[in-house]
Amino acid sequence: MDVWPGQPYPLGASFDGTGTNFSLFSEIAERVELCLFEDGGKETRIDLPERTALCWHGYLPNVRPGQLYGYRVHGPYEPLYGLRCNSSKLVLDPYAKAIAGDVQWNEKIFPYQLGDDDLVKDESDSGPYMPKSVVIDPWFNWEDDRRLRTPWHETVIYEVHVKGFTYRHPEIEPRLRGTYAGLCTPEAIDHFKRLGVTAVELLPVHQYVHDYALVERGLRNYWGYNSIGYLAPLNEYSSSGQRGEQVQEFKRMVQILHTAGIEVILDVVYNHTAEGNHFGPTLSLRGIDNAAYYRLVPNSRRFYMDYTGTGNSLNMRHPHVLQMIMDSLRYWVLEMHVDGFRFDLAATLARELHDVDRLSAFFDLVQQDPVLSQVKLIAEPWDVGEGGYQVGNFPVLWSEWNGKYRDNVRDYWRGQPGTLGEFAFRFTGSSDLYQEDGRRPYASINFVTAHDGFTLEDLVSYNEKHNEANGEGNRDGENYNRSWNCGVEGPTDDLEVRACRDRQKRNMLATLLFSQGVPMLLGGDELGRTQRGNNNGYCQDNEISWFDWENIDEGLLHFTARLIELRRDHPVFRRRRFFVGHPITAAGLTDIAWFRPDGNQMTAEDWGTASAMAVFVNGEEIAAPDYRGRKVRDDSFFVLFNPSPEAVRFMLPRGPYGRRWMRILDTGDPLPRFHRAGAQVPVMGRSLVLLRKVE
Repeated sequence: MDVWPGQPYPLGASFDGTGTNFSLFSEIAERVELCLFEDGGKETRIDLPERTALCWHGYLPNVRPGQLYGYRVHGPYEPLYGLRCNSSKLVLDPYAKAIAGDVQWNEKIFPYQLGDDDLVKDESDSGPYMPKSVVIDPWFNWEDDRRLRTPWHETVIYEVHVKGFTYRHPEIEPRLRGTYAGLCTPEAIDHFKRLGVTAVELLPVHQYVHDYALVERGLRNYWGYNSIGYLAPLNEYSSSGQRGEQVQEFKRMVQILHTAGIEVILDVVYNHTAEGNHFGPTLSLRGIDNAAYYRLVPNSRRFYMDYTGTGNSLNMRHPHVLQMIMDSLRYWVLEMHVDGFRFDLAATLARELHDVDRLSAFFDLVQQDPVLSQVKLIAEPWDVGEGGYQVGNFPVLWSEWNGKYRDNVRDYWRGQPGTLGEFAFRFTGSSDLYQEDGRRPYASINFVTAHDGFTLEDLVSYNEKHNEANGEGNRDGENYNRSWNCGVEGPTDDLEVRACRDRQKRNMLATLLFSQGVPMLLGGDELGRTQRGNNNGYCQDNEISWFDWENIDEGLLHFTARLIELRRDHPVFRRRRFFVGHPITAAGLTDIAWFRPDGNQMTAEDWGTASAMAVFVNGEEIAAPDYRGRKVRDDSFFVLFNPSPEAVRFMLPRGPYGRRWMRILDTGDPLPRFHRAGAQVPVMGRSLVLLRKVE
């Protein structure tokens, strides 16, 4: 087969209409074979003829989309020095834009002989057990599609799993359930629109691997935090095929969601790969250039630095690793039209030497990049390494999952004493974390539940985790839930207990949607979705994790949609700037004020001892004008919080705050009522009330 020199860039396989250019980076390789596969498995090996700037490359005329391929990299196998090339092992192209098949777990995909240590090289062929990279056709008719650029302060995020959302939906065509195509059906779109969310944040859709240990237990890596292909959409979620069709289907999904006004944010895992520690398999990067791609222990390069708890960490100090990540991110924005990213364990990306460095090369590259600096960037601001908890410490372009918001709101509503002072910071956008360095309230991604942990239904129903189905003796997952279940553990028919739990769910949802910052709703919480007490469903690709559309809580869905509607209709709940706390009106009213239940303003002592409080939010003139420069006016509100189990009567203050108020939302009593200044407003135990100023 003819092979021409081709070009070193772009990396990966690039079809130009008549043939395909292949390029692979490896600093340590002595020779690189391109391996082409026919449908029956027959393999043809071709030496890449050129090496330019550490990239091996060649051009093959007549190689077209759908072609299966991989590489065999010849070079040193010296694990003690961090070198693990083994040409007997087929490796995936790190720049593959599609991957066909799955890893078939067999001893031959390991670079060493199982039963010995990893120092003894195994020379059996792994090709028959490996998935294959795919040459794709990059063309797609996007028509007039473009990124929606929904302003941060107007964003409401819905965290959702592509498969789990649709797999049991009775109104979606069976062949589309659990796929990209299923996520953009009219039925799925109708739910997103009814709820009012502006963005879906998809759990990982990069090609990933189902871990050997899970497969042995009859389980699967459902969440997908085990990436092996950073430019390839997961083939399992394709309803149309795996030879590049998954790329077209993903693009079509984005196009339809954009038409519905819904942004697409990807949860991405650039901190580690599926190759694990020194006993792991050779799937891609390990066999291409192990010492370049991974952080190795400086004085013992056989082993990997592990800041993620998964066995390895990508080497963010190497320019080609940084290039791969940046190329991947730009590809998903420019070619796949996604609107932003949530970075898993993002503190790992900031580790230049050992400590987390906010000014690391990765963040510098993002800051100056004309494409990536303009999309939504969300950090999970921690990893499992020393000093890895970095909430509030990311650069100004970034928003962050606010773990302190989650923990404090939970503590407040379960009645933990001494939480009110911090609760005030969290409710108003966490200015203590984000204001000093010039960020805005939308730097805080507020959430109470996420994929990792209890669902909202389970949060109020269980004191203890129940992860027995994971096969780890219920030792996995954090067990931090306390005093949530209103006196009864697990499912119950007790109407009083059920009513208490329902109030707690509504309390946390209302707090989330009325807080300053960007709310993130865990998909299914609005439906009352349960995982039966499992708070670590990462391996449960079954009814534990899938949405149960036959048994949804219509009342909770309506309530959640009502909260999002209130947030959308009232900019006072989604301010672009922090509260200032000084008078903004002629009557001397501040933009926010805090009151005790007796109608007097909070004192310094109250913040350390009180639990119930009322918050006056002034909508007469929002501090920051809108993007057109117009002053924004809104209604004013009182939000009454009572986390204690006993009812509390709140006195509405007299004076300039307002004379007449209407109760428009109550997590304990849904009937609307009017209240006058000086009157008492009863608030049930464990309840929240929203009052709107009428005059």
